[in-house]
Amino acid sequence: MQYNDYRVLGTTTFLNGLLAYYPQLKIDDAEMIVIIQLEMFAQKGNFFPTDEQLAANTNLSVSEITALIQKLIEQNFLSIDQISDKSGKIGNKYNLDQLYNQLDLLLEDKIKSGNKKAGNNSSTSSVDNSPLTQLVRQFEIEFGRYLSPIEREEIASWLNVDHYDPVLIKMALREAVLAQAYSLKYVDRVLLNWQRHNLKTSSEVQKFLRRNH
Repeated sequence: MQYNDYRVLGTTTFLNGLLAYYPQLKIDDAEMIVIIQLEMFAQKGNFFPTDEQLAANTNLSVSEITALIQKLIEQNFLSIDQISDKSGKIGNKYNLDQLYNQLDLLLEDKIKSGNKKAGNNSSTSSVDNSPLTQLVRQFEIEFGRYLSPIEREEIASWLNVDHYDPVLIKMALREAVLAQAYSLKYVDRVLLNWQRHNLKTSSEVQKFLRRNH
């Protein structure tokens, strides 16, 4: 098979933050494999795959999958929700919201810790409350990773060269997250598009988004 033959299987979007920090959440490799499989099935519209389906895509047995699912539930990383379809038929759905909530808390703690260390090395504390620092913190939380110096410079350029309103930058970041495009290039394209439409306030952008979404 060639690369293009594999493309028909599709792709799965996954947070880099979880891949980078799952050991710090006390998630082992086998549990991570199950989480990846659950995400893959969910993104294909199957929100409650069987243990047999999960095992078929791994080197794990059905009994091992069953035990790992139970362990993830006991660790409050996974829950099973009851849902009903349009016809009123009752069913189940795996829910990983608890996992991502714990990941958010971990990343926020790391970012706060990093900012605190940077503040201890600075002669002033006012920098911590600057628009640039607040934006960088928001991007790092949403992207699930620390920004590079070049990325920080690009955000600074949006503020100091392009004179974008910090509120609009946050709104553009939100559009990138909704599109699952975790890059500053995507955010920059959004901002340029709004600039072409002469959108300068959050209310103007909100009206524009309502018309085009």
